[in-house]
Amino acid sequence: MESVSSPLDTLPKIGAPATRALHDAGYTALRELAGVPRTELATLHGMGPKALRTIQHALEQHNLSLG
Repeated sequence: MESVSSPLDTLPKIGAPATRALHDAGYTALRELAGVPRTELATLHGMGPKALRTIQHALEQHNLSLG
């Protein structure tokens, strides 16, 4: 049986350094970022303003937000 994945099950398309930073911090799905403080994510090496905007926009598509 094939599982159905949701856009919340993956990370949005952001740069490789930002994706690695999220994975290294234990985040592998968009849903895990809901409520995480923006300032916390901004401290991750490789996470820049553009990636943060992309993540926020992706969360907003599901009525969620960064903390």
